[in-house]
Amino acid sequence: MRLTTLFALALASSTAISPISALAQTDASMKDDALTYPETKTVDVVEEQFGEKVADPYRWLENDVREDADVAAWVKAQNKVTNAYLETLDGREALAASMTKLFDYDALGVPVEAGGNYFYQRKSGGQNQAVLYVREGEDGEERVLIDPAKWSDDGATALAEWKPSDDGSLLVYAIQDGGSDWRTVKVIEVATGKILEDTVEWVKFSNLAWMPNNYGFLYSRFPAPQEGEAFQSLNKDQTIYLHLIGKPQDQDMKVYETPDRPDLNHVAELTSDSAWVVISSSSGTDERYEITLVKVDAPELEARTLVKGLENNWTLIDGIGDTLYFATDKDAPRRRIMKTDVSAEMPEWEEIVPEHVATIDTAILVGETLAVDYIDDAKSRLELFALDGTPKGVVDLPGLGQVGGLNGSAKDSEAFFAFTSFNRPSTIYRFDDAGAPKVWAKPDIPFDPENIAVSQRFYESKDGTKIPMFLVHRKDIDLSKGAPTLLYGYGGFNISLLPEYSAPKMAWIEAGGVYASANLRGGGEYGKEWHDGGRLNNKQNVFDDFIAAGEYLVEQGITPEDGLAIEGRSNGGLLVGAVVNQRPDLFTAGHAAVGVMDMLRFDRFTAGRYWVDDYGYPEKEADFHVLRKYSPYHNIKDGTDYPALIVSTADTDDRVVPGHSFKYTARLQALDTGDKPHLIRIETRAGHGSGKPTDKLIEEYSDIYGFLADAVDLDIAD
Repeated sequence: MRLTTLFALALASSTAISPISALAQTDASMKDDALTYPETKTVDVVEEQFGEKVADPYRWLENDVREDADVAAWVKAQNKVTNAYLETLDGREALAASMTKLFDYDALGVPVEAGGNYFYQRKSGGQNQAVLYVREGEDGEERVLIDPAKWSDDGATALAEWKPSDDGSLLVYAIQDGGSDWRTVKVIEVATGKILEDTVEWVKFSNLAWMPNNYGFLYSRFPAPQEGEAFQSLNKDQTIYLHLIGKPQDQDMKVYETPDRPDLNHVAELTSDSAWVVISSSSGTDERYEITLVKVDAPELEARTLVKGLENNWTLIDGIGDTLYFATDKDAPRRRIMKTDVSAEMPEWEEIVPEHVATIDTAILVGETLAVDYIDDAKSRLELFALDGTPKGVVDLPGLGQVGGLNGSAKDSEAFFAFTSFNRPSTIYRFDDAGAPKVWAKPDIPFDPENIAVSQRFYESKDGTKIPMFLVHRKDIDLSKGAPTLLYGYGGFNISLLPEYSAPKMAWIEAGGVYASANLRGGGEYGKEWHDGGRLNNKQNVFDDFIAAGEYLVEQGITPEDGLAIEGRSNGGLLVGAVVNQRPDLFTAGHAAVGVMDMLRFDRFTAGRYWVDDYGYPEKEADFHVLRKYSPYHNIKDGTDYPALIVSTADTDDRVVPGHSFKYTARLQALDTGDKPHLIRIETRAGHGSGKPTDKLIEEYSDIYGFLADAVDLDIAD
C-alpha cells in the first residue's frame, strides 16, 4: 500500500464584483491577431507578510464556481475566447480521430482472486468508463458485475476503489462523481448482482477492507462538510469506521481517530489471513507513518502502537500470523524489507532484504516468496526472494517499462502484474513463486509498437547532477534533423515517472513529434535522497532539472528552434508555470494542467494542507521567502514575451481547486506578456483527472495538443 497522492487547494474572499465583459473575436483571422481577453476585475487585496506587501488582485476568483455567479460568468467568458481560438486550429479533428483509434483496444486491469472468483476491470474502445467483470475460476466465463455507464448520462460517474470479500460473495465499491475526490460506497452481491441497501457517504482518501465472515468493512471518512463547502473546505479529522452490513451508516462504529491530532489521516488494511488490522497514519504527503495494530479476534477492537512518530516510511507488505512484513526507508533511503513478531511484548525488527542501489517501489508475498518491484534507473525490475531473504532470481520482463498493480498474498500461490511501456499498453501477467510470468491477457493494439523507438538518455542539470530522460518517437524520424518535441515533467511528492502508455501522447508521436519524459528530482526514482533533493528549499533543483532537459533537447538538435513544447499536471502544472517565468525564451509553448499556482495560499483549502511536506509552510518566514521566489502567480514578468500557453482545469477539481488556474491566467492575460495566445480551458463535470470519461479525454487532448502542435509547427496530417 502506498498513500502518495496529491490532495487539494484554495480559498474565497467576499468582495463585490463588477460584471465581466467578454469581447472575443470568433472569426478565422483571430489566430493571427492579438487576442482580446475577457476583462477581469481586480480587487484591492494587499497583505503584508514578513515585511513584504503581497498583492492579490484576483482573490475573488478563488470562490467556488458553483456558488458564485460572477466566477461562473468569468469561466463562461474565458471558455468562449478559448473555444473560438481552438476552432481556428488545423489538425484538431485529425488528432481526435487518431486518439479515438489509439484508445480502441481492451484495456484490462490486474485481476483480484477471492473465493475462486476473479475480478478485473476492462475498458474497451468507445467506452467512457471501465467495467468490472467477474469470472468463476481463472478460465470461467466472464460476466459484467458493475457497469458505470448506467450511472450518468454524460459518462462522468466512475467506479473508483473496490474490494471483494475473502470468499468472493460480496464486493464493496466506491462511486466517484464528476471527478471529485469524494466517494459514495455501496455493496453488491456477486452471485446475483443485487445492490444492497448499505450506503456510506463522505469517504475520501480511503482504503476499503473487509472484516472476516463478511460482517462488515473498514473505511476512512471525514466529517460531513458545511453546506456549499464540500469542494473547498480543509480535510481534517479523518476517522476509521467499521460499517456493519445491513445497518445504516449512523450506526457505524468508530475504530480509530485522533481528535487531539486533527491533521492526521488514517488508512486501514488487513493482513491476507485477516489476523491483524494495520492502520497507517500520516500528516501529509511525505510518506512518514505511524503504524497502529488491532488484533481482529480480540474481544474488543483495541489499538496498540507498533511504530510511533512520523519519522519514516513503513509500508505493509503482508502478514503470516503474528509475523508482519514491511518495506521501510528507516536507515535505508532506497528502502529495505523487514519483519517483526507482533506477539512479542516489545517487537524487534529483523532485516530480510537489504537496501539495494535500486529503489524498492512495491512488494508482495506470493505464498512463501517475496516479490519485490524495484525502480532501476526509472524503469522496473522484479526480483524474488525467500522469506529469509535468499535471492530466488529476477523475473524476466518483456523490456524497458513499468510493472504495475502487483497483486498477490501470503495465502495464494499465484500473483499478477501489469507491464506497460511508452509503446505498449498494459499486458497482464500471471506468475507463481517459481517466477516465470505467463500472459494472462494481452490487448490487440491499434498500432505496431515495433515502429516506435524508446530510448533513455542522461543529461546534466545546472549543478552537475545526472538526470534520466526517456525519448519516444517513430523509428523513421531522423533525430539528427530535429522534430517538434513535447517535454513532460513532474518532480515532486516522491512520485516516479516510469514508462507508461498514453493514447494522447501516442497521437503526438504518430503525427511525427518526439515525446520526452524527464525524471526530475523531487520524485522517487532514486529514493529518499532524490525526493529530498527537489522539495522545500531544494525545490529550485526541480526547475533547474527541467530547464536543463529543454536545453539538452535543443543543444542536441532533437528539437528544432521554436520546436519545444512543455507539459505538466498538478505539481507538474506548478513546474510549467515556474519554468516559463524563469526561462520564457527557452520554450515555444506550454500546457499547465490543474496546477498549484499560488504558493502563498495553497494550504488553505481541501487537501492543500498536506502539501507542506513538499512545499513548506507559507506562514513560516524561511519557507515564505522560498515560495515567494518561484510562485507562478506572483512571478509573471511584465514586459516579457511569453510562449504560447494553455492552462487547463475543471470546475469540480477538489484536490487542486481551480482558483489556482483562474488567478494565474487572469494575471497572465492582464500583464504585457507578448502576443502569443494565453488561454484557459475549463472543463465541466470533471475533477483533478481520475474518472474522466474517454470522450472528454479525447476532446480535451485534441484541443490541447492541437494548440501545442500549432505553436511548434508539428504538421498534423488528416
